[in-house]
Parts: sequence; C-alpha cells; structure tokens
Amino acid sequence: MMTDDTKLPESGSLSLNAWYQAWPGQLVSKAESKLLADLAGSLFGYQLVQLGMLGPGQDYLTVCPVREHTVVAVTGEAAGADVVARPESLPIASDSIDAVLMPHTLDFASDPHQVLREAERILVPEGRLVITGFNPWSLWGLWRALRRPFRRQRDQLPWCGHFLSYPRLQDWLTLMGFDIERTDVRVFRPPLTRAAALTRLAFLERLGERYWPLFAGVYVVQAVKRVSTLRPVGPAFKRRRALGARSIEPSTGGVPRV
Repeated sequence: MMTDDTKLPESGSLSLNAWYQAWPGQLVSKAESKLLADLAGSLFGYQLVQLGMLGPGQDYLTVCPVREHTVVAVTGEAAGADVVARPESLPIASDSIDAVLMPHTLDFASDPHQVLREAERILVPEGRLVITGFNPWSLWGLWRALRRPFRRQRDQLPWCGHFLSYPRLQDWLTLMGFDIERTDVRVFRPPLTRAAALTRLAFLERLGERYWPLFAGVYVVQAVKRVSTLRPVGPAFKRRRALGARSIEPSTGGVPRV
C-alpha cells in the first residue's frame, strides 16, 4: 500500500496523457518511446496488455510483434482504451497474456504490490513485463519533494504520484519470481517547462548516462516471469520383497504442474 499521504487523482492516466503534450512531458514521452521501441523486438506471443496510456498518438502495436494489443485505462474514461478497469483487479484470466506493459502505472496505483501481483497472475510462464517509472533519486524527485509543502502544486501531475526507484522495483520483482532482463534510464535534465532551456541542457543526457545513471529521471525495466518446474519431494522409496504382478502399477505419468 502507499506509505505517504499522497492522494492520487481519480483520472490519473487521462491527466498524465494530457501532460505528455506539453514540456517537460514531451521530453519524457520522446525518451520513453525510443526505449520501448528498442525493447519491442524482445516481446513475442499473441496477447499484450497495456495498463495505462503511453501518450498522445502512440500505438505500441506498430513496433511490437505481439499480434493482439489491449489497452486498459486504469481510471476513468480514456480515448483509445479497450477496457476500463482497476489495475489491482483485472478482468483477465490467469496465465493468458504474453506481455504486460505498465507506462507509469505503479507511480499512480493505490497498491503497487497488488498491481504487480495481478501482472504476475495474468502472465504466462516466460511472459514479459515492461515497466516505466519516475525515479525519486533524481532532479525530478527533488522537484517533487520541493513541491510537497504546497498543496496546490503537490496535487498536480506527475508530482502527486509516489515515485518508486528502479533498484527497489527490481527487488520486488525478484522476490515475486521474476528475472530482470534489462534496465534502461533516460532524462537527466530538470523538469523545466520551457523548451529552449531544456534544449540548452541536452548535454546532461550524455553525461548522466555515463557518470550517474542512478539519478535518471525515468527508467524502463523489463522482466520475465519464471516458473519452477521442480518435482515435489514425495515419501521415501520402499523396496519390494519381490517383483510380481502385484508390484506393477499403472503410471500416473508426467510432472505435476506447479
């Protein structure tokens, strides 16, 4: 559950989608679009579920080889969404989805742990989970901390979210049985609203990726769901006195599904 007093907006995804259209939202949208396009080739299967909106005009299916793409608006009504549902309780069958994409879903979820459990539930074994998020240990996190004393600014997107660092997210995923396949970071410039100022600070991107990746503003984590195939330990084998007709029993066969 959330550990601070942040009150998340009921239409978080819809408002964040609008936030992408202005600076610095455009900076985040462009950086994440490129990262997600680079990751798209590692996804495969028949069904991809996207929990939340990527940004205006973005369709991940155009670069992703997964055949079917379902967009779930996590709150309110959102143009382009196929389903409206709470990410903590998805109307999707277990072990039925090949890939799940979460664009800042955890940043604005009431219960991030439960959202991850739902993603793990609906994913097939070896299914991929892709998560984007805001990093609290960055200029963006500092910006958010400075706004907290002022309620009006604190309630604005994306500062009303509860940013989750990617090392902490990786720990959560590992404990749930995921293997971390890849982590990429971007956006080392401060969240300024003037495009000219952000352009002059473009050199921070190259320096940040090389010298202080832990302080990136946003990240993308890709993980794979692993399922144990170990045979359960049964009772110790008892030697039979003699092999005969009564000693031969039909095999129930196969390895129990875990």
